[in-house]
Amino acid sequence: MCLLRAKIQDVFNEPACEQNRGKDAKARKEGCSKPLTPGAAAGGCAFDGAKIVLQPITDVAHLIHAPLACEGNSWDNRGAASSGPTLWRTSFTTDLTELEVVMGQGERKLFKAIREIKEAYGPPAIFVYPTCVTALIGDDIEAVCKRAAEKFGLLVVPVNAPGFVGSKNLGNKLAGEALLEHVIGTVEPDDAGPYDINILGEFNLSGEFWLVKPLLDRLGIRVRACIPGDARYLDIASAHRARAAMMVCSTALINLARKMEQRWGIPFFEGSFYGITDTSEALRQISQLLVKKGADPEILGRTEALIAEEEAIAWKKLAAYRPRLEGKRVLLNTGGVKSWSVVHALMEIGIEIVGTSVKKSTVEDKQRIKQILKDDNHIFDQMAPRELYAMLSEHKADIMLSGGRTQFIALKAKTPWLDINQERQHPYAGYHGMVELVRQIDLAIHNPIWRQVREPAPWDCQPAVRQELPRTKSETATLHVVQEFAGTTAGDFGDC
Repeated sequence: MCLLRAKIQDVFNEPACEQNRGKDAKARKEGCSKPLTPGAAAGGCAFDGAKIVLQPITDVAHLIHAPLACEGNSWDNRGAASSGPTLWRTSFTTDLTELEVVMGQGERKLFKAIREIKEAYGPPAIFVYPTCVTALIGDDIEAVCKRAAEKFGLLVVPVNAPGFVGSKNLGNKLAGEALLEHVIGTVEPDDAGPYDINILGEFNLSGEFWLVKPLLDRLGIRVRACIPGDARYLDIASAHRARAAMMVCSTALINLARKMEQRWGIPFFEGSFYGITDTSEALRQISQLLVKKGADPEILGRTEALIAEEEAIAWKKLAAYRPRLEGKRVLLNTGGVKSWSVVHALMEIGIEIVGTSVKKSTVEDKQRIKQILKDDNHIFDQMAPRELYAMLSEHKADIMLSGGRTQFIALKAKTPWLDINQERQHPYAGYHGMVELVRQIDLAIHNPIWRQVREPAPWDCQPAVRQELPRTKSETATLHVVQEFAGTTAGDFGDC
């Protein structure tokens, strides 16, 4: 537990974070996230964050050392896609019971589970995740993993990120620390070259990195490791021989990028593959970093030629959508890198941004948004569901882009909605991804269903006056009895 506390404090003291550098020593030790309330989900715990970062490593086994409930939703891990292995989709847990917790049999059961995975699947590595329960009862995860690695001849990585230590974002960073300590640098590649790069903080959601990788392939740039999207254990183990790195989501793995630069001299920059301009700029910066590290300067010319070709194709496709979408108002309720990269992408085709959330964005992200929008009035940290509904129901936005948790607010307000977060079904990265994003926005806004649902419901309409049918003698007698009993006249009943 003392070792875990030291790691957490080291993550809080992040020199690469401009906001952190501006704090005094006492404030820096408190970290960036508010402490979790026991029993509250708080949008995800540290265990959840660690598993989000590591589970997309597709050919390793991910073993949760905890009661069964801690392994809640493993399948697909938020839509990260794999081009080959599917072992990462299999859920492994030690499934501790109350008796095993009380009798202290957790470590023995963990060792047995590692052996069973080794014999049944033979993975190159096993990642072991303790949770609140196993951390609190004092199971020595590191000792068990070390002994199992010696016994079974494979890498067993302890990921010390139990849920109670902090937020999901802290778990992201602790996962990066586990990779640095146990994986990266453990394998020496025999094919290292001057055009090798790492992509950090890219999760390959809906396979969108596959829209970017062909661009790098055409430039002769090899992705040594994409961490974690569609990654393999050996790729990450040899990632220390890359010449440059691009950081896609700094809030998750900035500590990993900084420490790889310190240990192995791998320079990095933060960029985005969302939008035409940002994709082009990312390709330029990658080429420039490689040239600084010794690559042939001719790659700069090839990069500009590729950018010109791809931009021309993309703008030609987007021209068909501009008349239909120019002037449309978008409310963006997301965070992180998407809070500014998607904003810039949409403004390129004339879409107006009426608001964007910066709840999960860094100080650098917020500065970029201010430079793009030129107005702080369209930036909000967090908007309550009631406020979101009021804004949409008053038709201040034509569509809302957000995650699945707020889709029902838009649907209640009878406003088009598009999933922009990790559960999305379409890839939006790169030049082709930008065209796809605009296409999906166009389909959502101009879907004829919205005109229908906005019309008054049939039961809210004034019913048409129908001609009264002649009544029989018995029906007339019954009606008079009812009217006399209720003290009404025939006219009070109308057509009901």
